[in-house]
Amino acid sequence: MINNQSDNKNKIALVLEGGALRGLYTAGVLDVFMENDIKVDAIFGVSAGALFGINYKSNQIGRALRYNLKYAHDKRYMGMYSLVTTGDIMNREFCFDTLVNVLDPLDFETYNNSDVDFYAVVTNVGTGKAEYINIDDARKNMEYLRASGSMPFVSNLVEIDGNNYLDGALSDPIPFKKALDMGYEKIIVILTRPEGYFKTKSFMPFGLVYKNYPNFVKTAKEVYIKYNETLNLIKQYESDGRIIVFRPSEKIKMKRVEKDLKKLQAIYDVGVKDSTNNLSIVKEFVSNNNV
Repeated sequence: MINNQSDNKNKIALVLEGGALRGLYTAGVLDVFMENDIKVDAIFGVSAGALFGINYKSNQIGRALRYNLKYAHDKRYMGMYSLVTTGDIMNREFCFDTLVNVLDPLDFETYNNSDVDFYAVVTNVGTGKAEYINIDDARKNMEYLRASGSMPFVSNLVEIDGNNYLDGALSDPIPFKKALDMGYEKIIVILTRPEGYFKTKSFMPFGLVYKNYPNFVKTAKEVYIKYNETLNLIKQYESDGRIIVFRPSEKIKMKRVEKDLKKLQAIYDVGVKDSTNNLSIVKEFVSNNNV
């Protein structure tokens, strides 16, 4: 259930950009938030922002970094072996069953009992539109989380209740405006690209591979426009002092499926550093919450 807009005016929302394993920057920021008892009321996560952001709601400090370092070179996790053998670069069985239930379990009980509203962005391939799924039960809605991070060309379509879905970043890469539309006026945005980054037009063959889904093709081809418009809107709100924005203060060149453990640790450490350096600002921002 979506809250009434007026009820959200003085609540704190987190908006988490995707970016594959650049999302470990977000994990670093969120771990510092958890260590310092920084509380929010809602999270809007897309792609890696959703997959790593769930650890905030389950209150599991260090989990995202831990399993990414431990299993980066495990062929069961993500990479070419999984892509060739299953059609998914992120192995469905390993990532969304074995890992979350056995190897490094998500604390489903803490997650499901949390009062934080968690919205995962997915792209409906049929309509080409973004959908914002309230993940109130992580185990029950794990397929929506998988869909949110299912990158095009290297992932199978994720079918849920008769609809096909892919990466939410294709339709709403930074769900800032959605948070505004739902009435949240106090927002912390965590981006995974450094200052000055803007997205350019993609020449990936969406029309060839997804020719049966014209709405999706149009959305995917034009996502760079929405991304850049959202960045401009965020800058406007940031300059007015209405929101807090985190973006990597250091440039670390990373592959989407990065295997270099030093780079994974480094981007996480930048997140820790940036959030630690701005912790007093965040605490003041959150302490002024009137909820």
